[in-house]
Amino acid sequence: MKSYRRHAGGYDLYFGAVLHPGRKAVLARMNLQPGEHVLEVGVGTGLSLPLYPRDVRVTGIDLSQEMLARAEDSKQRLGLDHVALHCMDAERMDFPDHSFDKVVAMYVVSVAPDPVRLVNEMRRVCKPGGQLYIVNHFQQAGTLTGFLSRVAAPFTGMFGVRPNFMLDRFLRDTRLVVAEQTQVNLLGYSTLLRADPGAVAPASSRPT
Repeated sequence: MKSYRRHAGGYDLYFGAVLHPGRKAVLARMNLQPGEHVLEVGVGTGLSLPLYPRDVRVTGIDLSQEMLARAEDSKQRLGLDHVALHCMDAERMDFPDHSFDKVVAMYVVSVAPDPVRLVNEMRRVCKPGGQLYIVNHFQQAGTLTGFLSRVAAPFTGMFGVRPNFMLDRFLRDTRLVVAEQTQVNLLGYSTLLRADPGAVAPASSRPT
């Protein structure tokens, strides 16, 4: 969290345009309908907020007051009255069970202290029949993205990103049942996952 306080002012420059295709891909796949209520976990400086349709309700949470201040500035400047922002720990949300139609985490799970607890909270607050969306960089052994993650490790480390955050281990530990998986961003650097919040992979089928 200290790293985000130090670098909040430069976050948009570092991760704005380069990761924007992934944000757009998530919003396209969410297929949002009028009146739906979406939770964005780790909303940061609000780079994704202008992408949401104005006929849906959007709640964004983040633990960094510095990041949220920038998101609030964007909200006011762009007149995003359908957006509500809250300072909140995504691993210990204050929302009741089944509060949101869809829950999305963009570039968050690899910086969360406890990714399993984060995913379980996303499950808890999502309505039955809803969808979870995660876009993040995951290292995958023997791939170009694996090489790129090693090259980028000193830079991404400024923001507390785990350089060796493996996809197979993440799926094993969270027991997510992935309905859709696709590569996004330049050279497929990031992975977009869609999952059913009510589905839990049996322990015997976890990847090794």
